[in-house]
Amino acid sequence: MKIYSHDNLSLHRPLPYFSYGKMHEPLEVPERMTELLKAPAALGLTVTTAKDIDMAPILAVHDSGYVDFLQHGYEEWMEVDEDLGAQVQTGIYVPYDNPGLGIMAKAAKYQADDSAPISEHSWTSIYWSAQTALNAAEALLNDKSAQSNTQLCFSRPPGHHARKSAAGGFCYLNNAAIIAEHLRQKYQKIAIIDTDMHHGQGIQEIFYERKDVLYTSVHGSPINFYPAVTGHEFETGAGEGEGYNINFPMPHGTSEAWFFDYVDKSIETVKQFEPDVVIHVLGFDVYEEDPEAKCQVSTQGFKTLAQKLKALNKPLIVLVEGGYYLPKLNDNLQAFLSGLVEH
Repeated sequence: MKIYSHDNLSLHRPLPYFSYGKMHEPLEVPERMTELLKAPAALGLTVTTAKDIDMAPILAVHDSGYVDFLQHGYEEWMEVDEDLGAQVQTGIYVPYDNPGLGIMAKAAKYQADDSAPISEHSWTSIYWSAQTALNAAEALLNDKSAQSNTQLCFSRPPGHHARKSAAGGFCYLNNAAIIAEHLRQKYQKIAIIDTDMHHGQGIQEIFYERKDVLYTSVHGSPINFYPAVTGHEFETGAGEGEGYNINFPMPHGTSEAWFFDYVDKSIETVKQFEPDVVIHVLGFDVYEEDPEAKCQVSTQGFKTLAQKLKALNKPLIVLVEGGYYLPKLNDNLQAFLSGLVEH
């Protein structure tokens, strides 16, 4: 088993932000990495520092203008004569019919909501989050040893809400989509199974009309819950992609037993697809005490989840994305890792 991380994942530090009529303290903070990294250390597992793969796989998925905004937007924001604030964060949302003239217009074009601000060191973390995931993809493409059959990557900031040309929901680059596209050099069929508390509308959007990448998601019902506009059962793909986008929205308050009932259905969908590689978007925000949780998964439940994914008997890349209850991130990841490494 291989685990990848990078010190730069901790540089991104969002500031308090205004949303739904009030100020919010950020949930997606660097301290998450401090807690998560305790887990492999406690289990005696080696964490490899990711290497730079380069920008090309990112640009194979994301619009170049959008990536340029992520990379240079903070500098442009700070160069404006008027004080716009300490981070790039828009209150104007105009993604279409917007030529993007000036940094305020670019923010209106490329930030889908107010939960993905860009501060001084954000791009460095965003870039290395994608590179960390790409290290696992590269290992699978080039390493013929069984060691690459199970890999886990720390993905901070997370990615599954990031659309082709829009940031939102704490996400900027869609790491799952980037590595799925990268793996298509060698593998014909990629399955992405997402068990984060929130629906990954970015992954859905990117692959919605394709049949080579299956996206299946178990998440809280999007009715009056982020992302609010996607994640319904009737969203099943379009064109060639019809039937390759399968959503399992859970009623809010779902028990652990029912969570796994939905997970089992999602895994059965993956089995029927017969993928060459499985990518798992792992969210610890389904944990019963997480501030975002709308279900009741226990710490032991994450071990069960890992065992179910391992039982697929396919090359597996796990991206650790959501999860905001700091006191239990270490325990929950230890439980998940133990499910992966036990024979």
